[in-house]
Amino acid sequence: MNSHVIWTKDLTKKFGDFVSVDKISIEVERGEIYGFIGSNGAGKTTTIRMLCGILDPTSGRGMVAGYDIFKEQEKIKKNIGYMSQKFSLYNELTVEENIDFFCGAYKLSYQQRKIAKAKAFEISQLKNFKDTLTKDLPVGWKQRLALSCALLHEPQIVFLDEPTAGVDPISRRNFWDLIYDLSTEGITVFVTTHFLDEAEHCTKIGLINEGKIVAQDSPSNLKAYFDFELYEIISSDNIQLYELLMKENFGRSVSLFGNTIHLVLNRKLGMERELKNFAEKNSIYLYSISKIHPTLEDVFINLIEEENSKINEELRRDF
Repeated sequence: MNSHVIWTKDLTKKFGDFVSVDKISIEVERGEIYGFIGSNGAGKTTTIRMLCGILDPTSGRGMVAGYDIFKEQEKIKKNIGYMSQKFSLYNELTVEENIDFFCGAYKLSYQQRKIAKAKAFEISQLKNFKDTLTKDLPVGWKQRLALSCALLHEPQIVFLDEPTAGVDPISRRNFWDLIYDLSTEGITVFVTTHFLDEAEHCTKIGLINEGKIVAQDSPSNLKAYFDFELYEIISSDNIQLYELLMKENFGRSVSLFGNTIHLVLNRKLGMERELKNFAEKNSIYLYSISKIHPTLEDVFINLIEEENSKINEELRRDF
């Protein structure tokens, strides 16, 4: 347990009868970029708030930066950086005033403040805009400023909660360059997101659905676990074909990906010819059908479907 900078065992949070986080176990090593991936409402923000000492867990165990998340929450807060979904900035303050405010909140000495401010301007690239009101900054710049403020006290762990929500693609890419830089400096990054393409940037990811972790490993290992045939289909009418495949339960799963369809088949079935016949019977022409490597989105969809199948089977047994 001591080798992990973030560690939980059966961590649970209930709000009345509602279970928001359900017995999750996490292990994060120093310098890792851990991506906590899931849809809105899956339990990501609740988890991160427990780990940051903001929210009391209901049960389980956990350590962050060597401190107990039940008993030493104030010590945790002093040893981590936290960037919330809303960036935690004061819009009526200037860039420099925001930096000064957080330097004071972290109780930095004069010399520490001098070094921290210089680094904050370097990270945010906003030195020439230090007198600009924060509310007048583009979202991508607010994002960089919020991160630089979260790092003023040189924490070895930084928690980023949906940091790229509402940010344009170029700003997202630039922000992930910053995350890589932090990792190379030995800083551990715990980031929540519902963008599965961002998970590819992480050294390790946890996939959470309805409060439960359904898988946890490196992106490459998770994709290697995908033990099914995945086909990409382009047809004369993707929407109709998708609806027909869903209705007929054709194969293991089917989903729309842009202008294509992704169809998962059990390896033993070999249903490619049957698929072509099925489409032709419904007056749909297949322009192409090709076997492809799964994306993390394919993996996530199938893991969730497996989990839902287990739940449904348990419900049938109970009745």
